[in-house]
Amino acid sequence: MKIKNIWTLHLLAVVLTLSGCSKISSKRTLKLAHGLDVGHSVHIAMVKMGEDLEKLSGGKMALEIYPSQQLGTERQCLELLQIGSLDMTKVSVGVLENFAPKMKVLGLPFLFRDREHSFKVLDGPIGQKLLNDGEQYWLNGLGYYDAGSRSFYTKDKPVNTPEDLTGLKIRVMESVTAMDMVNKLGGSPTPISWGELYTSLQQGVVDGAENNPPSFYLSRHYEVCKFYSLDEHTVLPDVLIAGTHLWNKLNEQERVWLKEAVNNSVIYQRKLWMEAEKEALKAVQEAGVKIIRPDKTLFLEKTKDIFDQYKEDETMYSLIKDIQAVK
Repeated sequence: MKIKNIWTLHLLAVVLTLSGCSKISSKRTLKLAHGLDVGHSVHIAMVKMGEDLEKLSGGKMALEIYPSQQLGTERQCLELLQIGSLDMTKVSVGVLENFAPKMKVLGLPFLFRDREHSFKVLDGPIGQKLLNDGEQYWLNGLGYYDAGSRSFYTKDKPVNTPEDLTGLKIRVMESVTAMDMVNKLGGSPTPISWGELYTSLQQGVVDGAENNPPSFYLSRHYEVCKFYSLDEHTVLPDVLIAGTHLWNKLNEQERVWLKEAVNNSVIYQRKLWMEAEKEALKAVQEAGVKIIRPDKTLFLEKTKDIFDQYKEDETMYSLIKDIQAVK
């Protein structure tokens, strides 16, 4: 109850801060919050988005960015969007599935054959349909940033096969699909917020976690975890979202400017991401991390029956089949 009260007070403070901003200027300033470091490719792409938005609108629109969980966790930022106290945010699909249930399809292990397949799905009709589905939950999806593939990193023992995860407490996001996956592989899924994970690893609350190379590096988790097993079990994109409260305020021209700025930032971020992945893997190796490249088919075999759990859900199972059919 005490934690809930603290979050309520935090939420109230954010609402008062954002609603108290000056409206004297005719410029429309959009407030965007996210949980990533300022050195992350997503943040850098957002800075470009703000620059493009000002240019496209002739100075009539601007973007104000709050990085590093300044306004709360990903879940809390989504809640702020839903009540209209924040304009935009970036969240992982793993968190978004708790708000827009169909998004959980993207969190299924080994759903995509490779990066090219994931982009064809996300940038095509299926990806757009999933973005549109969030509108009924006051969340207007704008685009997908590349977040690469997620893999396991551990403190005390390498993960060469799924059996090596047996009994290990593995941090996951608040995602049903992520928890199902770790359970299938024999681990013990433990939801912990991103901001608390470094300390949790240090103190032994968890034995490891799973994430992409840039996040593993920028979070400095490599200082605690010295084994990184590139099983690449999921391809979870980051999703850029505007609250429908904001979207309904924008006129058609403002929407066009914003969408063009977003699309430019997505293209830019994906280029940055490729370099960031290479640099991250090189940096953690130099810091003493052992990079393991296990046989991915062993992990796929252990998790493939997760898809069968959705056979009774006609909508979800149809989505899975449609994604797998994309060439």
